[in-house]
Amino acid sequence: MKNKRILSGIQPSGKVHIGNYFGMMKQMIDLQNDNELLCFIPNYHALTSQNFGENLSYNTLDTAANFLSLGLNPDKSIFWVQSDIPEVAELNWILSNFVSVSSLERSTSYKDKISKGLKPNHGLFSYPILMAADILLFGAEVVPVGKDQKQHLEITRDIVSKFNSVFGDLLIKPKPLITELTGLVLGTDGQKMSKSYNNCLEIFCDKDELSKKIMRIKTDNSQLDQPKKTVGNPLFEIYCLFLNEKEKIDLEKRFKTPGLRYSDIKNELIETFWSYFSLARERKKTIFSDKDLIIKILKDGSKKAKELSSPIINRIRKKTGLNYLN
Repeated sequence: MKNKRILSGIQPSGKVHIGNYFGMMKQMIDLQNDNELLCFIPNYHALTSQNFGENLSYNTLDTAANFLSLGLNPDKSIFWVQSDIPEVAELNWILSNFVSVSSLERSTSYKDKISKGLKPNHGLFSYPILMAADILLFGAEVVPVGKDQKQHLEITRDIVSKFNSVFGDLLIKPKPLITELTGLVLGTDGQKMSKSYNNCLEIFCDKDELSKKIMRIKTDNSQLDQPKKTVGNPLFEIYCLFLNEKEKIDLEKRFKTPGLRYSDIKNELIETFWSYFSLARERKKTIFSDKDLIIKILKDGSKKAKELSSPIINRIRKKTGLNYLN
């Protein structure tokens, strides 16, 4: 994929884990060389699960440092914080008039989060509308998402159809980008990897903590002399994230050959994981020690993002009648 305007973001809701990285961040970093890459930190969205200000401000800078450490280049992309462009909240309200309550009620992500104990507030319920505003305010053509977010993008596309049917072709209908392997990254318990489920493998944790979590990855009760399953096996699927195609085939053969010990695979995964992110850990130490530099990068990105969003929101204001002076 080349020469597309691509947008995505990651919530500053805590430590970054490999679900974040392989599900979205790596795609974004890989795409930055041949596309117009827009990458933001959605701190408005984070308010659905965080209401302690000091945590959110810290996590915002930490998330920015994580992205930069993992390879995002601010010279090849536009990188900013959501709340630095308040027009996204304005567009959120405008778009809320073009989505039905029933479509929001059908959101599987909302229902799943409520079932896991999150408070059913309006912010969580209307999350897909704010996500639509994030995308449409900048004219994004492609949005890398996990499989669990595909429904939200479908809501965005529906909103575009309804809005454009009234006001003309103002908004671009975005397409999802979901890779087969990384659309949904399994956690240590076999569910989707999520901070909410406490089943994550954090990229920048210390090695002892990482080792304990990997050794707790859920496995079946197969005997030593039995082949091990690969489909739906979190240990196999997590390990494959770090491997090329040949290595994946070799690992699958090992799983299907009697005699494999899960403990041996877990120990291998610990070393593979630690080596894979070794450069990023060194970068993080340097980058996070200079908060002023992180803030400058984000503010520079906000100015660039504003240049993209201003013509779009102005056209929307004019067409909807909100700009009554012209």
